[in-house]
Amino acid sequence: MEQKQKYNAEERRFFKKLNSPKKIQDYLNSIKFNFEKNGETCMSPRFVIKNKKAHCMEGAMLAAAALQFHGYKPLLLDLRSIKPHDDDHVVAIFKQFGCYGAISKTNHAVLRYREPIYKSIHELALSYFHEYFLNSGKKTLREYSAACDLSRFNNLQWRTSSGNLFEIPHKLDKIKHFRILSSAQIKNLRLADKIEIAAGRLVEYKK
Repeated sequence: MEQKQKYNAEERRFFKKLNSPKKIQDYLNSIKFNFEKNGETCMSPRFVIKNKKAHCMEGAMLAAAALQFHGYKPLLLDLRSIKPHDDDHVVAIFKQFGCYGAISKTNHAVLRYREPIYKSIHELALSYFHEYFLNSGKKTLREYSAACDLSRFNNLQWRTSSGNLFEIPHKLDKIKHFRILSSAQIKNLRLADKIEIAAGRLVEYKK
């Protein structure tokens, strides 16, 4: 109950409605993508709800808060790409039917929701591999993190803070990550097809 007591009555009513991973994903899809036009942000779930926009990190934290409200652990997964050529992606992960799924906020047609059908976090992370490429077609996903429990950041009041929570993505980047590919596998990678690249350019919201 501790996490629920931090929310006001309106927020509690809001989270009660998001009582499944599917509904949480539907909500994230309904709000705008945060292009950080006035500078970088890392808003708490309270301010994502207030501003009705989020980028992937903010969306993942909102999803984790909603999952926690309904008894799940608030877990994030970092998908690490080649730097500086591509960006990492962060999702909230959950477990149903003994399998893992993921909730994702993205502006693109790819790197989205994952049904809870994956037997391990490793399998879940691999499901994003073929969607993760540059406009050149180069596939860039290289590592995934251990699951990060946001409860470790309760001292930052991560659910309701009025300030930016940059410490959380910083810590997420520092936790243990696991390599997906060997050097031989990297050298053997084929470029994404032109039609895949074209599909990857589809976005929900224009800057």
